[in-house]
Amino acid sequence: MEDSQDRNIHFLDYWRVIRSRKEIILAVTLLVVITATVFTYTRPKIYQSTVRIEVRQDSLDLPVFQREVVPSYNPFFMRTQYEIIRSRDILQQVIQALNLNQVWGEEYSRDGEALPVETTLRLLKRQIRVNPYRDTTLIDIEVYDRIPEYSARIANAVAVAYRDRRLKSKSDELRRALQVLQTELDKQMELVSKAEEHLESVRREFDISTLGTTGQGGILVDSIRLQKLVADRIEAEVDYQVRKARLDGVLQLSDEELVEANPWITRDNTLSSLKQSLINSKVQLRVVMEEKGPAHPEVRQLAAGVDELQKSMDSAILGLKQGLQIDYQVAEQKFKQLDEILKEVRQQDIEDKGERLLPFEKANREVEMQRQVMNALRARLAQEGIEIEIPRTPVDIIEMAMPPDVDDPYSPNYLFNIAISICIGLGLGLGMAYFIEYLDTSVKTVDDVEQYLGLPVIGIIPQKVRPLSQEGPDSPHGEAYRLLRTNIQFNNKGVGGGAFAVVSGGVGEGKSTTLFNLAYVCAQLGDKVLVVDSDLRRPVQHTFLDMSNRFGLTNVLMRDVALEETIKTTNIPNLHFLPSGQLPRAGLGLLDSQRMRDLVKNLKTRYDYVFFDAPPLMGVSDASILASEVDGVLLVVQYRKYPRTMSARAKRVVENVGGKILGVVLNNINIMRDDYYYYYHTHYTHYYGAPSSGDSTADEGQKKKQKVAVADGQEEVY
Repeated sequence: MEDSQDRNIHFLDYWRVIRSRKEIILAVTLLVVITATVFTYTRPKIYQSTVRIEVRQDSLDLPVFQREVVPSYNPFFMRTQYEIIRSRDILQQVIQALNLNQVWGEEYSRDGEALPVETTLRLLKRQIRVNPYRDTTLIDIEVYDRIPEYSARIANAVAVAYRDRRLKSKSDELRRALQVLQTELDKQMELVSKAEEHLESVRREFDISTLGTTGQGGILVDSIRLQKLVADRIEAEVDYQVRKARLDGVLQLSDEELVEANPWITRDNTLSSLKQSLINSKVQLRVVMEEKGPAHPEVRQLAAGVDELQKSMDSAILGLKQGLQIDYQVAEQKFKQLDEILKEVRQQDIEDKGERLLPFEKANREVEMQRQVMNALRARLAQEGIEIEIPRTPVDIIEMAMPPDVDDPYSPNYLFNIAISICIGLGLGLGMAYFIEYLDTSVKTVDDVEQYLGLPVIGIIPQKVRPLSQEGPDSPHGEAYRLLRTNIQFNNKGVGGGAFAVVSGGVGEGKSTTLFNLAYVCAQLGDKVLVVDSDLRRPVQHTFLDMSNRFGLTNVLMRDVALEETIKTTNIPNLHFLPSGQLPRAGLGLLDSQRMRDLVKNLKTRYDYVFFDAPPLMGVSDASILASEVDGVLLVVQYRKYPRTMSARAKRVVENVGGKILGVVLNNINIMRDDYYYYYHTHYTHYYGAPSSGDSTADEGQKKKQKVAVADGQEEVY
């Protein structure tokens, strides 16, 4: 809960700064807005034209020999194209096509002569922006110029120049590549001819027979025989391994398992027939036995038939195993024979190769290699020759640039500039307001008084308060002084009356007006009040009452005139006035005398309240002396005028002479500007009433708050 309150108070403190410094904020904002507006309207109009192009990586419009894979989005390729569009080569083509040297020379130069090429290039580069569409191959080329038509013409010229350059560069690249390929093909054909001649000489030298064209190397007869033997051996080995696997599988099976697996292993129909006959006989035997019994002749006959079938089955199984064994042995022998023959042929082939075939095969491989290279070059040359004639579209102009409307310039953007200037002005104004507030160390709030001075605030006086004798008894400002009187009474432990001095740290803080209005409301409430103008150097109380200041306090202290003769009755009931009198040159230090002390005691016996208008504490000793003689001191601090250090110094001056400070009166507060004090102002106007009884005391130097709280329409002081 406390954290929430701290945040609210912190926010209100910032808002209070804005309200109190709103003139500075508005002035800075207005200055910035006016400056920005004038600058905006004096700027030349700039027009924008945009041409949109689609950029693709190099590919044929129609694939001829194989289907081309469309390349995915490549950010590096796109960034490269951005720079190419703004390159010197492209821009020079645009300058030549539109004669920009002469056109801009007439516009920018004083004598109307053509601009240098470098100057034109620099100006053109500033006017071009290349903006991509994210994750697409679309590019916007934006051109800015003072003339709407030229902005569109330049944009279109840049797009066309870039497209032509892409087409020309690819075409030139392919033609150069074809020339190189043709040169390499001619060289390779010569190498193939030399390799074929060498192969033929080797064949004749070693008398090697081949099948096929002699000039192409052909096929060796011995090689054909060797290949046939290798194939036969492999076939025999496979057959041998198959039969071995079949035999091993059969030997691992029981007779019953072999009979069941026969359809998938040997597919012997005899064994399958015997199996079926045996099953049928056993079924018939079981049926007859159940009907006629085991001793019946037919049962014995069927049993004998089952036995014969079982013997035939066993004999067939044995014959099957023996047949598979013999079949395996035949395959094994065939494999071994072929293996021996192959070893002999290979040995003979190795001897022949070492002497005759090795040089021939080496020459033959060389011919084949050179011929393959030649064929690859020839095919590539033919393919590229066809593809060079297929159209390509690496750049497609999607939208041509159109001249913008003369009344619709891109720059300056009036609304945007003014809106931005308002934001910047408000930001600068707020910054300046908070900076001034940071430099301002004057008293601004009740919390400042309690924090820096350690004193309670017993009165809050609004701005532009005149003497109540001029405003009238019904003035709303009188409520603030009536509350001040009540707080003085409670600060004095509920005892009414006494002698009080009203002081301030500096000149012009409003202590004299505060004293007079306080005395006025006390007199209105029936108290017998005396106002003593003890500011001997700058007396002002007689001006409020429109009375003479010729004789007064100085004359009493110098015993020139009796006290009764100097105290004057005013036209305000219960209010009496003791002027300051004329201060003689030898009168300095009059307040620092026993006569002044006796005078204070004498006046307290005659009046309920005696208020002394003392001079400022800073630089004058009279106020500090007077503060030590009265019952209490009211320190008047003007809102936002002097630094807090001056008020703190004034407090120490009073405390050093033994004076008792009842509290601080914050004066000249702009209630309507600072809503921190608006609470007090509204309740002064609408809810002032009789105070409730109660005491509130504090030791010297201890913080004490006194605020007005309204509950159920009744005002309390606490």
